[in-house]
Amino acid sequence: MKRVFPLAILALTGASCVSAPRAPHRAELIRGILTSTVQVRSEREGGARRAASGVVVATDPGSRRTWIATARHFVDPSLPQDIYVRLPGRTGVVPATVAFVSPDHDLAFIETAQLDVEPVRLKMAASLGDEVLLVAFPWGQRFTLVRGIVSQIAGPAGELLVAGPARMVDASVSYGSSGGGVFDAQTGELIGIVEGYRTAKVAIPEMKERVLEVPVAGETTLIPAHAIFRFLVDSGLSVFMAR
Repeated sequence: MKRVFPLAILALTGASCVSAPRAPHRAELIRGILTSTVQVRSEREGGARRAASGVVVATDPGSRRTWIATARHFVDPSLPQDIYVRLPGRTGVVPATVAFVSPDHDLAFIETAQLDVEPVRLKMAASLGDEVLLVAFPWGQRFTLVRGIVSQIAGPAGELLVAGPARMVDASVSYGSSGGGVFDAQTGELIGIVEGYRTAKVAIPEMKERVLEVPVAGETTLIPAHAIFRFLVDSGLSVFMAR
């Protein structure tokens, strides 16, 4: 009996190790995130140009079509424009078109083809303080990865909400980050995309006629994953989501 007891403990320990899912290594997790991340640009009549970020939310391997979620204000107003998509670390671009524009949220889907990408998995709810990774292309340049936490949960005013759809994170962003993906730092799942950010005006003593607009910590607003999911369903794209 003295020899059976430790063997039983060892067997139970081994069984628990086998059944527990393996958390992805940080480098592996980030590489996975980048396969779902893109930069988007537009060129309009008169030479106007815009830059934003986006996340791959659906793919159709049969037709090799890809749908990318980004901020609606990137494509508004609806005027003739040429849209291009670029992958992280690549110099080439592929053309894209506006596929669907949400009437309820600052959200749009653009469509392109022939991209070697993977659709992201959605995480419908988060908790205050959850660690996140935000990937975007500030100022239309190279992508950056910023770490932060969930700082506000979406819901009616007057309620003490500590879990639910993420509404704000404290990761700082700048122009070109709209549409950038905000990912759960443990799983790599998408909790939302960047909608906008609040800034504070700071005067420059030596140049009183100019001011700096500094992002306010904790007030980067998101379009949460559940809103993206509902729009995928309404657009008929839910069958092309990651399973």
